[in-house]
Amino acid sequence: MAELAPLIREHGRHSVLEAVRLELSDLRAQVSTGALNSVTLDSELNALPIAVERRVAQSTTCSLKRVINASGVLIHTNLGRAPLSRLAVERMAEVCTGYSNLEFDLNTGERGQRNIHAQSLFARLFARQGIDHTLTTVVNNNAAAVLLALAALAEGGEVIVSRGELVEIGGSFRIPDIMARSGAVLREVGTTNRTRIADYEKAITDRTRLLLRVHRSNFEIVGFTEQPALEELVALGRRRGIGVMEDLGSGGLVDLPALGVHGEPSVFDSLRAGVSLVTYSGDKLLGGPQAGLITGEPALVEQVCKHPLFRALRVDKLCYAALEATLLSYVREEYEDVPLLRMMRMPPEQLQSRCQSLAASALALSAQVVPALTMIGGGAAPGKSLPGFAVAISSGIIGADELACRLRNLPVPVVGRVEEGRVLLDLRTVDPADDAYLANALAGIN
Repeated sequence: MAELAPLIREHGRHSVLEAVRLELSDLRAQVSTGALNSVTLDSELNALPIAVERRVAQSTTCSLKRVINASGVLIHTNLGRAPLSRLAVERMAEVCTGYSNLEFDLNTGERGQRNIHAQSLFARLFARQGIDHTLTTVVNNNAAAVLLALAALAEGGEVIVSRGELVEIGGSFRIPDIMARSGAVLREVGTTNRTRIADYEKAITDRTRLLLRVHRSNFEIVGFTEQPALEELVALGRRRGIGVMEDLGSGGLVDLPALGVHGEPSVFDSLRAGVSLVTYSGDKLLGGPQAGLITGEPALVEQVCKHPLFRALRVDKLCYAALEATLLSYVREEYEDVPLLRMMRMPPEQLQSRCQSLAASALALSAQVVPALTMIGGGAAPGKSLPGFAVAISSGIIGADELACRLRNLPVPVVGRVEEGRVLLDLRTVDPADDAYLANALAGIN
């Protein structure tokens, strides 16, 4: 078909040929089932170039795309968790479009170690908090950090953990399963709601390698509960010569109460309490790329880096570039450069003003500015939220689910949430640069 020539020049012969074959196969199937007769078949054949072009476009479009997160969940795992800063993206482009010194020592001209990158920046941040003599290494996510640390420090031995901390994270991954893969033996103590320091002490044997504290990052236990303070666990470990490891999960490096998040421990809190090793994520409260971070006593971190699993779980130059750029914003105290921190710090009155402007653009829709609570999300600060405002939209013609679907099918998809028959668009999780796009999108919905 001559009509397909421009398509072949743009997308290549194989892509177009594959689309033609699939379209013809669909037509044959419809003919065999009686869904098409001679008249309708002629019509479909005449429209074949358009159908082929549509199929080629679908097959040559990346499935991973930018999304506007108006859901009101800051660290939305399904939407990629924390967005990267402009500086991080620029640094990635600078380092990764050519060659880099990822594993090359520029001073000696010999092979270097990739795990040295970002170490000095972490050390500077901890030193400012009065926390000296720590080392930090990086793997591909926090689950990998826990797996690697347990394998390196407790393989073949026992790790004592409270029954109330045997959490399941997203995707049905459970702490006991990760521990089993590490080669460490789980030793449960206490009950779901109450565990005392005496329970840990009674469980210690000559096979005990670690005392493990797992932060309940995605749920809360309230009521008749008891849990020893981290300092108590550290004191017990020191008396018995056993290290304490904490799986912190999210891992903030800022003053979280100042951002309105109370009751969520930071990495600083854990290290000040004296834990031997703490693991946490790079793409949650830190606001950087996906990474598993392991910080603690230098001898233990070095032992972790020497384990054979480290090579399997290590990160690449993209991650190091983004992580270093994010940490530099912390070192310079330029917190507004980190999108997650900027969103958390945005005052309610600014959100209200943005919502009022957006509501005015919804010409054919009913739109109201309503109070809203933005969840932290992503397995961080369970039950914690930040007060703000959202735009609640509804239509007299279509239901809320259909309206939400139309928003998701925009060229740049918009993800809101449905509550009480309305779609809520929470602007705390939306970059102000996207407000104009949102306004045009609402104005175009009838």
